[in-house]
Amino acid sequence: MSSPTVPTRVVLLAGPSGSGKSSLAARTGLPVLRLDDFYKEGDDPTLPLVAGSSDVDWDSVRSWDADAAVAAVEELCRTGRTTVPVYSIATSSRVDTEALDIQRTPLFLAEGIFAADIVARCQELGVLADALCLRGRPSTTFRRRLLRDLREGRKSVAFLLRRGWRLMRAERAIVGRQTALGAYPCAKAEALGRIAAAAAGRRVRPCTARTTNTTRTESSPAATSHT
Repeated sequence: MSSPTVPTRVVLLAGPSGSGKSSLAARTGLPVLRLDDFYKEGDDPTLPLVAGSSDVDWDSVRSWDADAAVAAVEELCRTGRTTVPVYSIATSSRVDTEALDIQRTPLFLAEGIFAADIVARCQELGVLADALCLRGRPSTTFRRRLLRDLREGRKSVAFLLRRGWRLMRAERAIVGRQTALGAYPCAKAEALGRIAAAAAGRRVRPCTARTTNTTRTESSPAATSHT
């Protein structure tokens, strides 16, 4: 269902929580769609739990509204504007909405820990320019994530430590899963180069996302590493 008339394309920027997606996106100077604003709210009965605990598993794709995220990406590509939720991670709720207008920019970024889960759908829509997965040292990601989350008061200290330890141990598997979904694994320097190439209209190695139900719905089994 691709269309040659789509005026704008998207680079999906995935990677483990704390891998530096937001800071890298800001460095590009391109418009950015924050995919983490499409989390479900804390009272949603479909939220998954971490196995063996009462903690909500915010690192499961089932905690995220993939359909709404894809709709926003498609609308931006076809019209240059959309309305997006404003999500508070501290309260696990959508606190507002805002208009996002990219003014017919030919390329924008959509970044978040579940970006790889919509690679196949963006391919099918004909709007995908590239899909990237930031990777680095798990210990560095752990420190960066913990300092950020404590600074922003995202959750309780105990919750952040439990989550951080779990994600550090799972980081290589997280990168592997996102790569299997079609996101090209790379460090920041290479990611910036590929984004620059896409902005210049140069072709990069095509993504090879597998087309399964995990890329189509937020109710897929949890297998990834709140951002």
